[in-house]
Amino acid sequence: MFDLVIKNAKELKGPSFEIGIANGKISQIASKIIGETKETLTLASQQYLSAGWIDDHVHCFEEMTLYYDYPDKIGVEKGVTTVIDAGTTGAENIETFYSYAKQAKTNVYALLNISKWGIVTQDELADLSKVQEALVKQKINELPEFIVGIKARMSKTVVGKNGITPLDLAKKIQNENQHLPLMVHIGSAPPELADVLTRMEKGDVLTHCFNGKSNGILDSESNDIKEIAKEAFAKGIIFDIGHGTDSFNFHVAEVAQQANIKASSISTDIYIRNRENGPVYDLATTMEKLHVIGYSWEEIIEKVTKAPAENFHLANKGQLKEQFDADLTIFEFLEEPKVLTDSNGFTRTTNSQIKPVKTIIGGEIYDCQL
Repeated sequence: MFDLVIKNAKELKGPSFEIGIANGKISQIASKIIGETKETLTLASQQYLSAGWIDDHVHCFEEMTLYYDYPDKIGVEKGVTTVIDAGTTGAENIETFYSYAKQAKTNVYALLNISKWGIVTQDELADLSKVQEALVKQKINELPEFIVGIKARMSKTVVGKNGITPLDLAKKIQNENQHLPLMVHIGSAPPELADVLTRMEKGDVLTHCFNGKSNGILDSESNDIKEIAKEAFAKGIIFDIGHGTDSFNFHVAEVAQQANIKASSISTDIYIRNRENGPVYDLATTMEKLHVIGYSWEEIIEKVTKAPAENFHLANKGQLKEQFDADLTIFEFLEEPKVLTDSNGFTRTTNSQIKPVKTIIGGEIYDCQL
């Protein structure tokens, strides 16, 4: 007995198929499902299906005041089955966040900020006494099902006079905690980009990879990607979009693509203000921005499903496979013009919009709120 059977399912390429779901898992994928089911969902001819979309850089702890949002507003309502909060909270308040996260329909995970209160103020790493390694380790051990990595924001407004030291501390914490995934935010110097990248290793995540700042990956004088950034990409540092209010520039992304440097994962850095007022709005809009500069829809889908699941070790997510979680996104395309705006006010016009229509989480079907 299936809880749900999805008929006329199809990915962007390939023939249609059927999916049988039971107990929150994909139990069978076949050209034709035989067996009884409690519910049937037949997709329309213009609709496509993928593994559930994952946004690996959001801010969704609603009790915060600087950067905050509500998981379901940026998740299930927008076609996103899983979000990873990127360091909004630290060891002192992660448990409160976890209590909220468990109430959401959307799957919620967290990157633990190495500063004990997270982003209460912009300069959370200006006071190194807030980095308490033993407390970080304690919370990682207490909440292994929730904490999937750690976060260090390495820009001038955050670190104050501490330069590269917070990243050195983050790497120490990482190495002492089963080499848990590390996401590093880059912004204005100090610290210099070169100092950040030389300390990062294969598998570490560099977020805001295509920001338009002088301390970013683009050398404005040569209009080419800095050699240090090319070397970092080549050695396996993960380039993550992390769009945000001030961290995605069309031109930087285009020059990077010309240099054969593409983002490994696509994320929003969404919170309530850039969701309601732009330029982010939702994950689908960020995906459209990568498509308009030349990424294929097939690789875009991979960068919001399989890639982030693998980067943050989310077992049983990110792929359409039997025994994987029944987290799915159903979407369609709207072929009409739409103006897209980056973080610096520059625009591109797309003629191909991607529209999530239904979100399935653990086999439960939800209508998207567009």
